[in-house]
Amino acid sequence: MGQKGNDPYFLRQTSAAPLAVFRILFGLMLFLSMGRFWLKGWIYELYIAPRYFFSFYGFEWITPWGGYTYLLFAMGMISALMVMLGYYYRLAAILLFLCFTYIELMDKTTYLNHYYFVSLVSFIMMFLPAHVYFSIDAYRNAKIRCGTVPQWCIDSLKLLVFILYFYAGLAKLNSDWLVHALPLRIWLPARNDMPIIGFLFNYDWIPYLFSWFGCIYDLTIVFWLLNAKTRLVAYATVVVFHLLTALLFPIGMFPYVMIVTALIFFSPEFHQKSIQRLGKWVRYPTDLLFTSKPYVYQPVSQKLLLSGFTVFFVFQLLFPFRYLCYPGELFWTEQGYRFSWRVMLMEKAGSAQFLVKGRRGKLVYVNNTDFLTVLQEKMMATQPDMILQYAHILENYYTKQGYDSPQVFVDSYVSMNGRLGKPLIDPKTDLAQEKESFANKPWILPLQDEIKGF
Repeated sequence: MGQKGNDPYFLRQTSAAPLAVFRILFGLMLFLSMGRFWLKGWIYELYIAPRYFFSFYGFEWITPWGGYTYLLFAMGMISALMVMLGYYYRLAAILLFLCFTYIELMDKTTYLNHYYFVSLVSFIMMFLPAHVYFSIDAYRNAKIRCGTVPQWCIDSLKLLVFILYFYAGLAKLNSDWLVHALPLRIWLPARNDMPIIGFLFNYDWIPYLFSWFGCIYDLTIVFWLLNAKTRLVAYATVVVFHLLTALLFPIGMFPYVMIVTALIFFSPEFHQKSIQRLGKWVRYPTDLLFTSKPYVYQPVSQKLLLSGFTVFFVFQLLFPFRYLCYPGELFWTEQGYRFSWRVMLMEKAGSAQFLVKGRRGKLVYVNNTDFLTVLQEKMMATQPDMILQYAHILENYYTKQGYDSPQVFVDSYVSMNGRLGKPLIDPKTDLAQEKESFANKPWILPLQDEIKGF
């Protein structure tokens, strides 16, 4: 149904059905994801119960709302439903992006790559005409009802999915992952009690098989999905891969989000038939599903939007490589690690013992559990920027307790991908005097090992 011919790319139209299907499934996934947090009690456990939170640099003003954090999740769930239904879509899409991204930025303790992906998709969806077909808005307002949309609207979503997968594959091109099958060689044997397939994880070659397949999958899956001849097999691989990932690792809704997201690569005819079946089930007027009216941006609006999308995607292509600006081993220092599609590449465990000294001889060895939750302490102990933030939390606390210009030191030992534990932070550095910035952190001790690759 795409109109190609000799038309310039940015004037091409294609069926609006793929965008409508994506809108429905994306809204549904976010509604279920946030509802899952509510039902499992994670809103209280992660965003209300803790005494302190680890904000992202530059977003220190984003903090949980106390008991009103439930309201934030409620607004997110309602907006996700409205996006799914295409009801006041523009307003709902903006609200969904703001709510979800605010939740993501409240505490880096809970950071996951797929939260970042969802925020980016939510951002793009604010500008796409996903409501002009098979939506409450289109049902109520004939003026916005259209049967086709610009091809680039759908391709922008495909490009974002490609970046996620391909960059995740590039990140796996390293010696720990391919040569040593780490960290899967640690994780998989721990799951040997799984029914039916658990015994396989006792074989030494299985982690290598998983590592190599995962790398090849990430690097090539989008190309297979783009090819009509290989699309069905590729999608079956997507389903099996992500369902297996969901069974083996506790990464929430991400596998299911990617399963439904991959449907964007199917043909317009596939989505049109899906909409027609769903339309019969919900009794949506059949005549409204066969309009040929195109959705066309005003020339000025399209020019501005395409310029903005160009900047957005150039940033997404370059930002993951910012780690090249820092010395040291990336997996160890984690300078430039987040927001770069490095998915499940390392297993880190560590401990951090803090010493606070006052200028007048006062000193105290800190009991971390007096300040942090179990999860916060676990994540903090292996991530240098969180260690620095915690040091300033301690500095502020002990200043109020009467310590004169307290100094904060840490003895930290971290094991990464099965290596022997090594000191992470220079124990002679007074972290109270160090400030967070984008500059290199020289007080991170070197790993004295090299992981070759990206």
